[in-house]
Amino acid sequence: MQHIQNLINGQLVPPVSGTYIDNYNPANGKVYSKIPDSDERDVEAAVEAARKAFPAWSVMAKEKRSAILIKLSELIEKNLERFAIAESIDNGKPLWLSRSVDIPRAVSNFHFYATAALHLHDESHSMGALAINYTTRTPIGVAGCISPWNLPLYLFTWKIAPALASGNCVVAKPSEITPMTAYLLAELSIEAGMPAGVLNIVHGLGHKVGKAIVSHPLIPAVSFTGGTKTGEEISRIAAPMFKKLSLELGGKNPNIIFADCDFDKAVQTTVRSSFSNQGEICLCGSRIFVERSIYDKFKVAFVEQVKALKVGDPMKDENWLGAIVSKPHMEKILSYIALAQKEGGTILTGGKQVKPEGELSEGYYIQPTVIEGLAYDCRTNQEEIFGPVVTIQPFDTEEEVLTYANSTTYGLAATVWTQHLTRAHRVAASLHSGIVWINTWLLRDLRTPFGGVKNSGVGREGGFEALKFFTEEKNICIKL
Repeated sequence: MQHIQNLINGQLVPPVSGTYIDNYNPANGKVYSKIPDSDERDVEAAVEAARKAFPAWSVMAKEKRSAILIKLSELIEKNLERFAIAESIDNGKPLWLSRSVDIPRAVSNFHFYATAALHLHDESHSMGALAINYTTRTPIGVAGCISPWNLPLYLFTWKIAPALASGNCVVAKPSEITPMTAYLLAELSIEAGMPAGVLNIVHGLGHKVGKAIVSHPLIPAVSFTGGTKTGEEISRIAAPMFKKLSLELGGKNPNIIFADCDFDKAVQTTVRSSFSNQGEICLCGSRIFVERSIYDKFKVAFVEQVKALKVGDPMKDENWLGAIVSKPHMEKILSYIALAQKEGGTILTGGKQVKPEGELSEGYYIQPTVIEGLAYDCRTNQEEIFGPVVTIQPFDTEEEVLTYANSTTYGLAATVWTQHLTRAHRVAASLHSGIVWINTWLLRDLRTPFGGVKNSGVGREGGFEALKFFTEEKNICIKL
């Protein structure tokens, strides 16, 4: 059985504790590898290595840093199938999804930031004959990067790429539920010529490794993606230490469908935005609001397409949904389906665990589920489920649906379907959300800021926003 190792100071090493955690394949519910049960000692070694590497890496010509990151992106692309298979086994997501989205996006993340860093520029402000100010941006030092399990390599690289590109060294923790592609990345980083100590990857549990990273006095900035409750705990630790924080947290995203929408596209895209990656994407639209005049028509078409979605072996291309990432998460999702029924909801399709025959009989599978008849402010419609479960309900007026959409404590993303240009702008402006898609979903330009409002997070990732987060500004004023 494979034992994953940490990457510290350019070497793949076992945890100081010598102990390991079971890593499950969600498709069959069986242990298939072992994860380091690291602790603060491993983090301390990683921080020490990063601090030693920082002086040389931070002043290295940005073109040379860029070349190393581009080499790494090329190596991931060269090994795309290996990474895709590893991601699907580790996470439970369909192989076709890992192959077409997750791993290509990781390639793009490194390539994008490797080139974007070449164009990060300083500013100057003239005061005429009196003085001139110029503002520089310098790397902060050692960056802590903590990523989630739903898009493992995709979001892991989304953090470490800008941190490295802007001249920082990194101590990173992937999710202990899905560590495999981060381990493969560690191998390739050595092959790409990454100097020892620049990138350090420490595996383990959040309350050990994650907490040690967040609380370490020599890590001045932390970028985290994950649950809102964990984000609260990180804030409590980091705020008194005056660390820079970027927190991308939960979502309970509304999908607003007006009667003048492109009906077929709205139905097809809503199916995708509801159940992609088993609904385990923070950007999935889990609350569907449909204008009453087309509600029945939309509901029938939507449910018909959802019923046609196949659930099963992630390695088979005909399956649109694979396995839920873990048994505890599957049980959480099923508990919310039960809650929805107690709250008066009617299950239009799905609602049950799927139990395949044969080798996958112990895997974690749930039918895509659509629930009708719930109040907009009930728990099912207010709390993040993060699975293949959506609610659907009608609305009559624009004012009414905005009340529904904005009623949660979250504000990450929203989708609006309308052909009315003025309405599209008006509704988008009124939504309490960091991202609004009009007549589309998950169409991403890596140059744009990414993040949410309210309990969906603090700060923005993406584009130059990420490069700015991982650097400090200094203004220098020279009197003439």
